[in-house]
Amino acid sequence: MTMVTTRSVEYPADGLTMIGHLALPAGTDRRPAVLIGPEGPGLNDFQRHRADALAELGYVALAFDLHGGRWFTDPQEMLARVMPLLADPDRMRDMGHAALDVLRAEPRTDPEQIAAIGYGTGGAIVLELGRDGVDLRAIGTVNALTTGRPGEAARIRCPVWAGVGSEDPIMPARQRDAFAAEMQAAGVDWRLMIYGGALHAFHHPSVDHAVLPGIGHHPQHAHRAWRDIVDLLAQCMPVVL
Repeated sequence: MTMVTTRSVEYPADGLTMIGHLALPAGTDRRPAVLIGPEGPGLNDFQRHRADALAELGYVALAFDLHGGRWFTDPQEMLARVMPLLADPDRMRDMGHAALDVLRAEPRTDPEQIAAIGYGTGGAIVLELGRDGVDLRAIGTVNALTTGRPGEAARIRCPVWAGVGSEDPIMPARQRDAFAAEMQAAGVDWRLMIYGGALHAFHHPSVDHAVLPGIGHHPQHAHRAWRDIVDLLAQCMPVVL
């Protein structure tokens, strides 16, 4: 295991002071970098550890914040903040760009080699960065088959990988079909992995508070989805150690 250093980074976005988590690999050279978007409740240790794991693989990684340092435990309170955000592509893009600016400003980041991955709401945000024409090397999302405004997916300039559970009621078959149709019509290099039997947020360890119906952890598929994302990054943005 390589020596990883981490720190919190504060930056303004969406009228809030966001607190992201930056993880740096050993060394002083520039490296490919990955932006990580968390699920709707916000940034917690799970996604911070994802950033650390990518830094161990040699990437600069920034897990960005959604709610100004908050992590929602009440589902209805979370939905009251997240649903208007998901309905506003420009607001999502502004949040994504604010985080991307932090990642680009890190001296260890190779600005020509940046990918973005995201989960749920964070995945919707990184997809909007792609639809905004940001020069990314790859986009990977889990539980985020959101579609955009007509025609804007044609601006996506990199491969897109998406994973979803077959039994996810929040991203049902009709949403999978709409996402696939959008990507295909735009000429995107896209892949959709359907994990059999998995619910929404299958990637996230179980939490000890009330959650929305249709949410559940699937340890085997969680591991597989992570491996699929790591493989995507290795294909599109290999690290030379």
